[in-house]
Amino acid sequence: MPVKFETCQQIEEVSFESSDPKFSVRPDGSLYAEQHVTNLTEPIQFMVTARDSAGKYIWETTVKLALAGHLLSPPVNQFAGDGIYGGSSHNHYQNPRLITFPRQHQRGSSNGLRRQKRDWVIPPINVPENSRGPFPQVLVRIRSDQDKEIEIRYSITGAGADQPPNDVYIIDPVTGKMSVTKPLDREERASYHLRAHAVDINGNQMEPPIDLYIYVIDMNDNRPEFKNQVYNGSVAEMSKPGTSVMQVTAFDADDSTTANGLVHYRILSQTPHIPIPNMFTINGATGEISTIATGIDREKVSQYTIIVQATDMEGSLNFGLSNTATALISITDINDNPPELDSKTFQGEVPENAVGVVVANLTVRDKDQPHTPNWNAVYRITGGDAMGHFAIRTDEVTNDGKVIVVKPVDYERNDAFTLMVVVSNQAHLASGIPSSPSSSAAVSIKVLDVNEAPVFPSNPKIIRFEEGVPADTTLATFAALDPDRFIQQTIRYSKLSDPANWLKINRTNGRITTTAVLDRESPYMKKNVYEATFLAVDNGSPPATGTGTVQIYLIDVNDNVPVLVPQEALVCERSRHGYPVNITASDLDSEPNAGPYVFELPSYPSSARRNWTISRLNGNYAQLKLRIPYLEAGMYRVPILVSDSGNPPLSNTSVLKVKVCPCDENGDCTVLGAVTVAGLGTGAIITILICIIILLSMVLFFVVWVKRREKERQTKPLLIDPEDDVRDNILKYDEEGGGEEDQDYDLSQLQQPESLDHIMSKPAGVRRVDERPVILESQYPVRPTVPHPGDIGEFIIDGLRAADNDPTAPPYDSLLVFDYEGSGSTAGSVSSLDSSSSGEQDYDYLNDWGPRFKKLADLYGGGGED
Repeated sequence: MPVKFETCQQIEEVSFESSDPKFSVRPDGSLYAEQHVTNLTEPIQFMVTARDSAGKYIWETTVKLALAGHLLSPPVNQFAGDGIYGGSSHNHYQNPRLITFPRQHQRGSSNGLRRQKRDWVIPPINVPENSRGPFPQVLVRIRSDQDKEIEIRYSITGAGADQPPNDVYIIDPVTGKMSVTKPLDREERASYHLRAHAVDINGNQMEPPIDLYIYVIDMNDNRPEFKNQVYNGSVAEMSKPGTSVMQVTAFDADDSTTANGLVHYRILSQTPHIPIPNMFTINGATGEISTIATGIDREKVSQYTIIVQATDMEGSLNFGLSNTATALISITDINDNPPELDSKTFQGEVPENAVGVVVANLTVRDKDQPHTPNWNAVYRITGGDAMGHFAIRTDEVTNDGKVIVVKPVDYERNDAFTLMVVVSNQAHLASGIPSSPSSSAAVSIKVLDVNEAPVFPSNPKIIRFEEGVPADTTLATFAALDPDRFIQQTIRYSKLSDPANWLKINRTNGRITTTAVLDRESPYMKKNVYEATFLAVDNGSPPATGTGTVQIYLIDVNDNVPVLVPQEALVCERSRHGYPVNITASDLDSEPNAGPYVFELPSYPSSARRNWTISRLNGNYAQLKLRIPYLEAGMYRVPILVSDSGNPPLSNTSVLKVKVCPCDENGDCTVLGAVTVAGLGTGAIITILICIIILLSMVLFFVVWVKRREKERQTKPLLIDPEDDVRDNILKYDEEGGGEEDQDYDLSQLQQPESLDHIMSKPAGVRRVDERPVILESQYPVRPTVPHPGDIGEFIIDGLRAADNDPTAPPYDSLLVFDYEGSGSTAGSVSSLDSSSSGEQDYDYLNDWGPRFKKLADLYGGGGED
């Protein structure tokens, strides 16, 4: 299609550039498709830019393309005179682009028709991010062609102007110049949609609002960022080239539709360089790491460390920004190394009859990863053990094979074994491995002879006998055999267990005889079987002991009489009341020597058959009931003859104690009747009841008395009862009249003198009577009205402490003089007792006064000798 440009300056040389690489514009303005356009279901829109040869002027327009035959508005002429904006390489917005509000114009045509000029399509405004300013920076100028006639005011609305983020864009209301106020960040917001308004000074809308689309041009200001700093991957050893290992991913916040956001990957280094430095490659676009060479061997290198670099600008090292991450590639093990036994032959030995012992240890080597199915060894015995005496268990730690004995070996049968052993892995050997998947060896095992215990051929030995076998009866010979055929040894027998002590065994030949009568009904019998245990000991070194069991099955004979069950019964005194008594029998013997039983009443005493009758119910049960209509209440002993079914039968007369008592209408024995049966008369019963009533009354009286005493104690403030309190009480004792000599005494000698003058004349400090100090009396603790039992001890201690420290309490702390003999004493003077002038006194008469004065006679008698 032709594109015509009209300029006011009539510039001749103009160059064109299309924003869509699929289309190009030739110098004459013709638009051509450069590539196949396969999809035109929707119109295609792109921008065409025109520049003059001097680079002074720039024009832009929008081109819309649609499929032929579809209605499409003709392209808009954007390059009218008002659409020119000038610029230079230094300041693109030195003369901002002018955006005019669209107006409707009428044009004439040659055929007389008139058509309307189409609406303007406002191209988007492109603003690079991270601009350094200065700010505010003018972007475009908005103008209405009515500004020559009317004073116009311009404004913008939308996100970035009057909506968050606010004040990113501003407009001069008079000139209409719209500016950006700060650097933009495309990663925060990539585009803005504003609306421009034109009103007069009164606020009247003069032009319809126009839409302004502002796109933030992306700059390469973000490095690629890996999701992880360390990536972990794995690949099996011996993998073929091209095997995918892992994928690393980096994200660039810049525009992914431009080179700024296109990330390219490459490998910077590989550690270690074995077998070659470049074992892996990476897809530059996707970040997928894969193998590129053969020779990956876990046994040589278990892990590779790869440094991966991500660079934007499609990997340009000159202009792109880069970042690195680490990829750890673990080499997983495969079973490419079969196990190998360290030797072709192994030796071992085992004592005969031993079980569970380790005979030999098979050591093995495997280069695969330990403790995995590729390394775990599996041992098999392929020959030399037809009876299954041996098994091989794998040591989980060392992987060695332990040859153990699972079934005892007999030296007398086989003194040596040669086992063929094969070892392989749990996992199958990987394909393409030239080695054999298994390794084999021979194991020679020597059997050691030991002294074996004697063995009883039949153990347990079963013997059948009838019970009642007398003592010293030979039951059987219980002989043991010595497995040691190559050694001649002697066996001795002894008894180990004989619960009833019925048996004995011959020490040399093992003959078993009885020592008592065998009784099937003995408590030592279990299900008619008696069990005893015997020992057989050889004379080897060391001696070996074998154990044998004898089971004696005793056949029952009829040797126990039947016994009546039950032993007591209760029957109503009138036969029309109550129920008959069911009786049976118990026999220690077993069938057929027990039931069925025969029950009979003996002919003696005659009262048994006269008063009672027995009727048979079945082979084991019978009924006893009264034959007569009435029998006086009391205790009766009814003899009953019971016979068993043995051959010959045994009989036994058992006595059944029958209590006959009065019964009520329901056939139940009354309480009075039960007492009467017990043998007590009416008087005795009344006496017992009276005693019970008296006893209950006494108990009740005692309880009431105890409650009353308890209540008095709780309300009484004293610690003890009044009758028990001896404080401040006069205790009167019985007086006895004295003898004749006791009647003649003068009590006045013990009284105080009537006058104290002779005392007052004594020197100071000498007193005859006690004096009470004239000081304040001490305060004693006051006991509470109702003391607590736990406070009694504390109260007594406090009172004792106060009395000890009270000087006003008797006895007073004063000097007492008892040897005063002054005048005025009613006792008179004792001066007449003065010794004689001779100075000699004979005290020999003290010896005549008896034993009580012997001490004085020894001290004062015999003065001449002293």
